[in-house]
Amino acid sequence: MANFTDLAGLASVASAAAASLLLLPGVAGLARPRLAILPGAVFVLMLIPFSGMPIAAYVRGVTGDLSITTLVLLWFALLRPWCNCGVTAAARHALLMLIALAALAFYPMALGAVAYDPYRLGYGDSLFVSVLLLAALAAWFSKHALIALCIAFAILAWAAGWYESNNLWDYLIDPFVAIHALAAVTIRAAKLIVQPRLQG
Repeated sequence: MANFTDLAGLASVASAAAASLLLLPGVAGLARPRLAILPGAVFVLMLIPFSGMPIAAYVRGVTGDLSITTLVLLWFALLRPWCNCGVTAAARHALLMLIALAALAFYPMALGAVAYDPYRLGYGDSLFVSVLLLAALAAWFSKHALIALCIAFAILAWAAGWYESNNLWDYLIDPFVAIHALAAVTIRAAKLIVQPRLQG
């Protein structure tokens, strides 16, 4: 029987598959019942055993576990048709900007660009956790609730041992959300540069 960390990892991959369905042309315009049935069916399908393992397990073997930040964005997308918890463009852009900056700083150093490895901080460094909690509080009071939620949920999941990893960085960020954030920020910046020229 699968343990809790395996179930959490499989559920994260199944959530990603369900949310990706919303990106298909015409799906977002479907009636609410179908918007519930289709992602729900994909979620269940990903957890059905195939040749001894759930389909999500094969995907997880390639992707690894998704960060809590990614899951927050995925579940906001899944819940958007059902409640007023949709992420505003400004809130989403602020989070993506923060992720992009973190990725640009973190990944080169973690891959050996400099002698210092920030990944070590994720193994329970009290100062690192304290700074993150203060950042979450600052984000909350400055009306950036999405950033605050991502940081707070990541710390809570890490403290609870949600995934197999015991490094906090794996709960905060993953390569997929980093690539998405870098691409989104780059495209937005390009549009801001090009549009005034077109209008002029």
